[in-house]
Amino acid sequence: MAEEKNLIDSLKVGRDKVKVNMLQYANDTLFFCEANTKSIFNIKAILQCFELALGLRVNFLKSKIGGTGLDQLLLQRFATILNCDVMGSPFVYLGLPIGGNHKHDDFWNGVIEKVQAKLSRWKGKCLLLARGFV
Repeated sequence: MAEEKNLIDSLKVGRDKVKVNMLQYANDTLFFCEANTKSIFNIKAILQCFELALGLRVNFLKSKIGGTGLDQLLLQRFATILNCDVMGSPFVYLGLPIGGNHKHDDFWNGVIEKVQAKLSRWKGKCLLLARGFV
């Protein structure tokens, strides 16, 4: 509704310029908007209304703001408005790196290490089971 009422300037992505303004998973919410003061103030207002309506608290000290191609001073100003920290890029969301250059091998190191660790545990379990049948 905030986007429809021109309170937030959503990002337009892809060839078809699809508007994207939010992604939610479990208790995580990512907001996407154009880098302007109007959108930042309105996101803060939306979060404050959420708190009042549901009696829950948004922990702004655990929240972070990030941006691509933005002046760091502007990003810091937005962080001050939202009372949160500035995040680095790339950042990890749901175990996957977001941002950065996905064509560089080192971009995927964290994902590869997690998969290798999971595979080594599975391999060990299978070997134990196989030994019991011999």
